[in-house]
Amino acid sequence: MGAPDRRYATGSGTARPVGEAPMMRVRSVSDPAPGRLENEDVVFRFGPLVGVLDGATVPDGFDTGCVHGPAWYVRHLAARIGLAVAARPAATLMSSLAAAILAVRADHGNTCDLDHPGTPSSTVCLLRCGGDQVDYLVLCDSPLVLDTGVGVDVVTDDRLANALADLRRTAAALPDGGVDPATRFRRAVTVQRTRMNRSHGYWAAAGDPDAAYHAVTGTVPLNGPNALRRAVLLSDGASCAVEQFGLFDWAGLLEVVTVEGPEGLVDRVRAAERDHPDRLRRRKRNDDATVALCEFAPLR
Repeated sequence: MGAPDRRYATGSGTARPVGEAPMMRVRSVSDPAPGRLENEDVVFRFGPLVGVLDGATVPDGFDTGCVHGPAWYVRHLAARIGLAVAARPAATLMSSLAAAILAVRADHGNTCDLDHPGTPSSTVCLLRCGGDQVDYLVLCDSPLVLDTGVGVDVVTDDRLANALADLRRTAAALPDGGVDPATRFRRAVTVQRTRMNRSHGYWAAAGDPDAAYHAVTGTVPLNGPNALRRAVLLSDGASCAVEQFGLFDWAGLLEVVTVEGPEGLVDRVRAAERDHPDRLRRRKRNDDATVALCEFAPLR
């Protein structure tokens, strides 16, 4: 993808605008949760663009107002993001994501209530390599780990985590009144849905293209002392290796993914899910896990 006169040298997982940008090698894996037939994560690569999407699982018994599910939504959103970036390669990632969300609204046809609070939604983590810099975008809880000449930085959007923590505090302050766990869970999910894509809640890709303009974005150079060397895009089913299981820190995660490959990190997570389910802060014991590693050769 790029301007009409830009060509890409491809092969063995690499892509480079000839004479302009460094080589970018991409390795990735997306593993559905054990026992799950459908993967609600997506990892994709379109030329200089790499992305990880994590669809929100719909709890049993909840309506969404939509005939499509999370897996359908993330596949369509990934394709639409790629098309949006191809159509306007100079546009910001925010505006490309907004255009993609709007296009997926049309993909639903007239069969779905896209204003329903449970409409299919997804996290978004994007990285675009071009010229002498890399642009990134993070929306909701799919973090991005960056290894530069000055250390390791983690780009996160913690608004969902903050909203969930607030819900737990509110629930803890209320008397149980004999309410069973299933009923409490249904109440919590119902309240969480009302906070999605709200100023005092959290933001995710769903039916409202305005959510794209609430993403966390930035730029990293590809030359100089702060040059980007490696980047890892993660769904929360993989980032839990650090955030929940504490298997290593973010620098350790980078080394595992680089040395053992993205599948090595997923193997570590699966082992932790089996051996330490008590450390999980999510209701489900297993989750889809997706990892994309981008490695950059320095500019000459």
